[in-house]
Amino acid sequence: MKIFRTLLSTVATVCLAGAALAQNAPVTTAQQFSLPNGLTVIIKPDRRAPTAVHMLWVRVGAMDEVDGTSGVAHVLEHMLFKGTDVLKAGEFSQRVAALGGRENAFTARDYTGYFQQIPSNKLEEVIKLEANRFASNRWPDEEFKKEIEVVKEERRSRTEDNPRSLMWEALNAVMFSASPYRRPIIGWMSDLDAMTPDDARNFYRQWYTPNNAAVVIAGDVDVAAARALVEKHYGAIPSRALPARKPREEPAQSGLRRLEFKAPAEQAYVGLAFKVPQITSPAATDTATVDSYALTVLSAVLDGYSGARMDRALTQGDDRVADSAGAYCALSGRGPQICALDGVPAKGKTAAQLEAALRAQVAKVAKEGVSEAELSRVKTQWVAGQVYQQDSVFSQARSLGANWATGLPLDTDNVVIERLRKVTAQQVQDVAARYFGDDALTVGTLIPQPPDPNRKPRKPPAGSRH
Repeated sequence: MKIFRTLLSTVATVCLAGAALAQNAPVTTAQQFSLPNGLTVIIKPDRRAPTAVHMLWVRVGAMDEVDGTSGVAHVLEHMLFKGTDVLKAGEFSQRVAALGGRENAFTARDYTGYFQQIPSNKLEEVIKLEANRFASNRWPDEEFKKEIEVVKEERRSRTEDNPRSLMWEALNAVMFSASPYRRPIIGWMSDLDAMTPDDARNFYRQWYTPNNAAVVIAGDVDVAAARALVEKHYGAIPSRALPARKPREEPAQSGLRRLEFKAPAEQAYVGLAFKVPQITSPAATDTATVDSYALTVLSAVLDGYSGARMDRALTQGDDRVADSAGAYCALSGRGPQICALDGVPAKGKTAAQLEAALRAQVAKVAKEGVSEAELSRVKTQWVAGQVYQQDSVFSQARSLGANWATGLPLDTDNVVIERLRKVTAQQVQDVAARYFGDDALTVGTLIPQPPDPNRKPRKPPAGSRH
């Protein structure tokens, strides 16, 4: 299991034409509009099935919190299900279910999102529901007091009971100094203990305004009709001035950072995080952007498909060094990005041996490069995997929303695919040599401890939205 892996949401929404033609159903490009109140509207028709996805994205996440209220973005996401001026707690979900739909929400470092997937002829009903919730979130203090306990239990079950998650949480706090990415999305437990209903309400009033939000609709819809429905239900919501966003730039790292993390676990675990450049403008040709694409292809060379280099070299054979090993390079985000290598040592092997073996795989690419045949095979397999992963209206809507939330243009997916296809073997070799030194590295090692014999199994968090 690769704890630090996340979806690469900036890839491959619009490369669905082949699959669509095979089904004799048109897939068209997305269109973007702005309402007078500042709300962004993105609509992507896909007529292959009579369903539609409606998503509301707010450009606010864990990175917009301040010390002392970590986790409030996620807590507020929970509270949006607890009532409005016309809906009781839980009624939103009940109404979506009655329409034959499914719904949920998610909080990330960069954004918060809410979605419903419904039969396309029920689109207006969920637009009306979400617009009301966005504009008129209301709940009594007692609802907050109950839900904050749900969030705490979620933290216990998903982070505190998972030693690798705990290690990465601690590793982020060591790796980042100025960047708000150093704080966990779920929040520190002490901040959750101290959080008040007004902390959540104030965060809502600060950030939940049309000029900081986007509605994304994908599926069996007509663009003009869907746009009219959004204007009808969202258009009258007033905008508010947004707080100033401070830069909070991460200073350059000047030496290797190392964390030894002790926790009850059956096996050791190693995570290496290297700070790397990110894409801020997909079509740009500056060194940082070019290198970001090459790093993404490098991660595919190492671990982009079954039987890639990491798997073959480290987890196979009688003298294998790892039970699992992998690589991941982030492409974009509102904050600093990393390339991560991770793995679990095989029986009889140490964490230090695995750390050296992980780095040796990158060093081998830096020294020997990759052949044109391997590069072509890797890019074909990796790009195809990303395209097929997006072969659903939900994935299309999520990709479009994530692009908007991280400041990327509407055509990002087309541009990214084409740029990745043009990455050369020399560029892959160059970034392998340039970005994996000690000065950009933070290493975390999970040191297994015996389990607490008195600890009782924990029940899943009741009422969790995820």
